[in-house]
Amino acid sequence: MLDALVVHGLQYTSYALELSLVMVLATRGWWRKHFAFFLYLSGFAFIDALLRPVVLYTYGWTSQQYLYCYWISDLVLTLGAFLFISELFRRACHDNKTLWKFLRTTLVSVFVLMALISSYTVWQHDHTLARYFVVELTQNVYFSCLVLNTLLYVMLQRADYINEDLSLIVCGLGIEFAGPAASMALAHLLSGWSGSIAFASLIAQFCNVGMLTTWLYAVAKAPEERRVRSYEKVNRVPAFAEVRVNGIR
Repeated sequence: MLDALVVHGLQYTSYALELSLVMVLATRGWWRKHFAFFLYLSGFAFIDALLRPVVLYTYGWTSQQYLYCYWISDLVLTLGAFLFISELFRRACHDNKTLWKFLRTTLVSVFVLMALISSYTVWQHDHTLARYFVVELTQNVYFSCLVLNTLLYVMLQRADYINEDLSLIVCGLGIEFAGPAASMALAHLLSGWSGSIAFASLIAQFCNVGMLTTWLYAVAKAPEERRVRSYEKVNRVPAFAEVRVNGIR
């Protein structure tokens, strides 16, 4: 009973944060600067706070309508996240067109590879229904998004400039991707425990709220990109600092 109340509380908190983010982005004009972010967040809020609850309350938790709605919308969100991460890679490479061309080819190759792996898995298990392909493709693309987002974060930390709003957006995505990945792993490890599914759902909800809170902070703070010298980032010392060693400047 208590875990259900906590999960529902986190869900409604997520709904409130999603709507608040969309409103702040629209009113502060951030949607022009971060149109891909605004588009992805709007789609996320529509599916999570409107479409799924309406279908759930209309047809019920165990209905085929809600089952198809959930998995198809989950695929849409996962593909949207993949495209969103690709756009973030493009923004991170705005000073290096050659690197972006290489990454663009790599991203397309990753998606094609995930689709082929999903098709092979469905064929190997003799599943002919399209829903099995949807589930497999969603899971494979999701984990590729987790890896790509981690690589993007490392790439931003090693860049010669600090783009704080972009870094916070990537951090928020990292929190969101880590949640379901950890919850699925825990559900598998604790499969003998009756509360494993509820516990995994609780972790996913906490991470969802963490992502939205991070994004709301990024939007409210509205940090600007600032350039730094590469040796300042590595050594973490003030520029042109004077250092005396044994009395010698």
